[in-house]
Amino acid sequence: MPREQNRTDEQQKEPEKGITKLIDSTVTSSYEDLLAIIEARMELIKIEITEKLAMVAALVIIAILFIAGLVYLITTIALFIGELLGHYYLGYLIVSSVFLFTFLLFAKIRPELLKNVIHNILLSSHGKKS
Repeated sequence: MPREQNRTDEQQKEPEKGITKLIDSTVTSSYEDLLAIIEARMELIKIEITEKLAMVAALVIIAILFIAGLVYLITTIALFIGELLGHYYLGYLIVSSVFLFTFLLFAKIRPELLKNVIHNILLSSHGKKS
């Protein structure tokens, strides 16, 4: 009987070892899969952040070029008006008066007008209208 009892004990231990190994391998592979998912997500976040930074940098460069072109255009208009009037300072005076009037309009007279214009531009860029 002891021989049969040993055999029964070994048979009972073998399935336990098999289940333990299966659980261990499942947990280990799940952990490795989780680490791989986290690593892939981190890479995706890095790519998204890099893409957004590139977009911001491109917009800053475009804005700088636009402002530089606008400055030259305004200077050209001031010089042209000054030449038509016979004195260059009159051209600059008229152009700067337009800017000062625009500033007063948006800052003191109707400050909500600029906010509404910008709001409508932003909404229209997303395909929505207010």
